[in-house]
Amino acid sequence: MDEPKKISLGEAMKRKLEQKKQQQAQAKGGRDHFSTETKKLQSQINKKPNNQKKRTGV
Repeated sequence: MDEPKKISLGEAMKRKLEQKKQQQAQAKGGRDHFSTETKKLQSQINKKPNNQKKRTGV
């Protein structure tokens, strides 16, 4: 009897999601501007230095 091996719901969802991602990548040719891959974290520090003393001449 060829019964499929029983898998957990979580495992089934992971497989389905992976299959969906592969199909989307093939359909788009893999050259779209949006990527689900992780990107290098860039610094979010954009505070400018306080130059009030320089402006007022104190």
